[in-house]
Amino acid sequence: MTIALSLLSGLTFGFGLIISGMTNPTKVLNFLDLAGTWDPSLALVMGGAIAIGFVAFSAAGKRQRSFLDLPMQMPTVRQIDRRLIGGSLTFGVGWGLAGICPGPALVLAGAGIPQGLLFVGAMLVGMKIFEFIEDR
Repeated sequence: MTIALSLLSGLTFGFGLIISGMTNPTKVLNFLDLAGTWDPSLALVMGGAIAIGFVAFSAAGKRQRSFLDLPMQMPTVRQIDRRLIGGSLTFGVGWGLAGICPGPALVLAGAGIPQGLLFVGAMLVGMKIFEFIEDR
């Protein structure tokens, strides 16, 4: 049951990314180009996601077990540190250069689109580099 619901959740998320235009790098880059061809439509998508996330995380924080009767695993660290800022900057630069972030990249890679495959490959290499640095 957990696997089926996980699959359904992932498919819903993926279809939402496709319908909203988040898997279209050109649309994303136009959203980020405030001084040029700015397309504000993704702001509505992000606003909706933030609102839903706020309600969901508020409700989840009050629970001990999930709807699937699994233990809740909520983040416990609340401080802003160098690692958080560095990761945020890296994410933002990558998103701004490619017009793709990890969720849409997985959708694009799953569809066999070369940009998505390249992005996911680079993301995996980056994760390995991070592991190497963390182990030192």
